Amino acid sequence: MTDLKTLPLDELHRELGAKMVPFAGYDMPVQYAAGVMKEHQHTRDAAGLFDVSHMGQVILRGPDYETAALALEGLVPVNITGLGVNRQRYGFFTNEAGGILDDLMLANRGDHLFVVVNAACKDADIAHMRANLPADVTIEVIEDRALLALQGPRAEAALARLNPAVAEMKFMDVATVVLNGTECWISRSGYTGEDGYEISVPADAAEGLARVLLADDTVLPIGLGARDSLRLEGGLCLYGHDIDAETTPIEAGLNWAIQKIRRTGGDRAGGFPGAERILSELENGAAQARVGLRPEGRAPMREGVQLFASAEGGEPIGQVTSGGFGPTVQGPVAMGYVPTDLASPGTQIFGEVRGKRLPVQVATLPFVPANFKR
Repeated sequence: MTDLKTLPLDELHRELGAKMVPFAGYDMPVQYAAGVMKEHQHTRDAAGLFDVSHMGQVILRGPDYETAALALEGLVPVNITGLGVNRQRYGFFTNEAGGILDDLMLANRGDHLFVVVNAACKDADIAHMRANLPADVTIEVIEDRALLALQGPRAEAALARLNPAVAEMKFMDVATVVLNGTECWISRSGYTGEDGYEISVPADAAEGLARVLLADDTVLPIGLGARDSLRLEGGLCLYGHDIDAETTPIEAGLNWAIQKIRRTGGDRAGGFPGAERILSELENGAAQARVGLRPEGRAPMREGVQLFASAEGGEPIGQVTSGGFGPTVQGPVAMGYVPTDLASPGTQIFGEVRGKRLPVQVATLPFVPANFKR
């Protein structure tokens, strides 16, 4: 007996030989027959198809777009009102202490906002919006759609075979297109550092679309294992690990996601939870910083490894928040938090693994440059 929710493509995953594991309350494929290493590199070289239907899909509607956008700006330190039609932006909910409640994607779809939130946080996110958005902004939780991600340098060619219009999209564009006879909502985005698309498709049409895409020799099914190693090499945060309610966007290095208009001196500065701390850190810096880490040798440093300034003695200065082997860089990679004065690339610190302190260098993020279509 299990309380795990199943994905619309559950039967297809099992048919494809997926190893299933619990993740964020869902039974999810962690890898297929090819294995994590091959799935990772295939996505870097060609195209990988990910089932991310566990994510939350939400529509916000007001009397007009601007009303809904301004309301959501009260919860998110992002310029949503100024977001162009059919454009998408990364953002995050913040709390009164300046911490991150969740990170999310926001799209202007003309007369409404389309919001995608993390699976583990979606119930709390929806409750947060219901409690804090005004009555004239309605919240529609989408329960009957799957979400697929097609990622990699061959993603455009694979999807364009179904509809050539997708090739004209640029990074963070959104569109409504017909794929395999079904109307889909797509964005040119993803969480691998590679070019690609995220596709919201009616649940009853998801298997047909997935099979058509997988019939392309350049496309392989990819599980959670490779998704994690790809986003780690891409220097991308995983909520609940690299960012959480205790870390601020500035500590996390997400300054770029807070547009000038929402900063001190901007026309719509502040007005979001934790603004005082976040805007102060933007101006003056934060006490700690998220950094890339390159352990020496071949042994990975996993999440939870404590970091020290010296090989012996002293208190921990921080810890690893994500870590593993980077198949593309052919070595161990990690991310974690250190005091700002130790955050410069090239700084040597030490990670304690099984009672032994091993050298690790602070590194520039990302480990693998992004390959987005600008």
